[in-house]
Order: sequence, then structure tokens, then C-alpha cells
Amino acid sequence: MLASLLIGLVAGQRAMTPLGMLAAAAHRGALPKGTPGRRWLARPWTQAGFLVLAAAEMAGDKMPSAPDRTIAPGLLGRMLTAAFAGGVLAPRGRRKAGAALAAAVALGSSFAGLALRRRLMAGLGRGPSGLAEDAAVTALGLLAVDLAGRTGFEHAATRRFGRADR
Repeated sequence: MLASLLIGLVAGQRAMTPLGMLAAAAHRGALPKGTPGRRWLARPWTQAGFLVLAAAEMAGDKMPSAPDRTIAPGLLGRMLTAAFAGGVLAPRGRRKAGAALAAAVALGSSFAGLALRRRLMAGLGRGPSGLAEDAAVTALGLLAVDLAGRTGFEHAATRRFGRADR
């Protein structure tokens, strides 16, 4: 469930990044077999589309006209992408709980992230603070996908061969 929590943190800052992370991971075969939506996410056009949307969101975030992430449509989008990604990254049998956890974390972290970003902007400016946030979001997203991939593969090995630590 840690992967679902982390992807919720990511979605709270950047709504499209979780989808881009999932698509890239699926495309390179890093999501475990049986992961919901894995084949669709692995398609080149799906990956390209989600990565373009994630990059555009990161670029748009640096614009002075960018809306707060806490306006209702933004929160809804963040919660929806978090729920999808949190469900995908959750262990089998806990996907609904992973989706709910990720959506809740995205909601809370949207407000916390905005407060932190405003403090960073006061000291660093819009661009540098946004780049720092992008780096943190990307690192957390990669970690979430990596954790889910490892956990999924360990679970598969345990089911097939017995204990994973042998």
C-alpha cells in the first residue's frame, strides 16, 4: 500500500504525472502481470499521450496564470488520477483500498503541497520552486512504481515457489 500512498502524494502535486509514470512502467514491462489496465497502459500511443500531458502540466505550472491546485476541478482531477493509479499499484485484493488511499492522500497533499510551494516561491521564485517540486514529484512517482513492481513480482514468486526469502 506504500506505492498507493506515494502515488497519491504525486497526484496531489501533478495530476497527470501518475498516469505518465504508469504508462512508462507498463511500456517497459515493469508492472506485474495481472495489473489492471497494464496492456492498455503499455500501448505506445497511451504512453506518449500521458507523458505529453504530464510534461505540459509541469510546464504550465510555472506560468503566472496557472490556477491553484486546490480549485474544485483541479482537486477532482487529482483525486481521480490518484484513485486510478493507486488502484493499479495496490496489491491484488487491495485495489479498492489502494484507490481510496491514493485519492485521500492526493486531496490532503494538494493543500499541503500548495502551502509548501508558496513558501518556496517566496524564497526561490516561481520557476526554481516549480522545478524543485517537479524533481520531487518525479522521484516519488518512480519510487512508487518501483515499489509496486517489486512487491508484485515478489508476490508472484511467493505464490509460485513458496517463501520469497529463500
